[in-house]
Amino acid sequence: MKKLIYLFLFITFSVSCTQVRDIAYLQNAESGIANINQGVFDARIKSKDILSITVVSSEPEASRRYNLLMPQPQGMVGYANQTLQNFLVDNDGNIDFPVFGTLSVKGLTTKELEEQISAKLAPFFTGEMPVVTIRILNFTVNILGEVNRPGKYESVNEQLTIFEGLALANDMTIYGKRNNVKVLRADPEGNVNVYTLNLNDRNVFNSPGYFLEQNDVVYVEPNQSRANSSKYGAAETHRISTLSVLISLATMAVTIFGITR
Repeated sequence: MKKLIYLFLFITFSVSCTQVRDIAYLQNAESGIANINQGVFDARIKSKDILSITVVSSEPEASRRYNLLMPQPQGMVGYANQTLQNFLVDNDGNIDFPVFGTLSVKGLTTKELEEQISAKLAPFFTGEMPVVTIRILNFTVNILGEVNRPGKYESVNEQLTIFEGLALANDMTIYGKRNNVKVLRADPEGNVNVYTLNLNDRNVFNSPGYFLEQNDVVYVEPNQSRANSSKYGAAETHRISTLSVLISLATMAVTIFGITR
């Protein structure tokens, strides 16, 4: 009987360890600093991005010509009621900027493009240099699969790690594969690259998919338990769960009564 008890405890302990191993993040990470090869991440402008570009200076009339305004709805008047028009990056990676015409922006960071436009503006301002501010308005990622709240999420600071993305989706469900998360990313040529991330391993910090980019798709694959349960309806799942509980209770009863004897 003692052997039976030890066997039962061993199986229970093994199952518990397996479950923890399946759902815990960064299991081989120790205290200290994790080196990230990419360094500080800066998003790069891609085709079909939507850019907000504003030019502000102490010379309003001089800077106004570089701030395109959206057409006003009929009946609305006044500059204060107007909003700035955004810039769509075309398939060749260009935008049509006021006065300067076509600018090649694909592959640049927003900071690099700000510096480029500022340099072009310098000869047209007599006082202090204008402030150029650029934002990528479509910095969103799609998170699908075994997460608690799948959907499209936006990053306001144009930087999002895989963990931050999953946090926006309220984390994975217990059925999500932590060691096989897919990040789908389209390159400038239209090809889709697939990066597989093992979130159980600290080496995930060095993966090209660790920092998410605009329009990435994150897919969390279901584990075998979810796949097995999908074969049964709700009624069958309930019966199997009930049967499992009854078997566990019967095993405990046999063990207890065997010990007392």
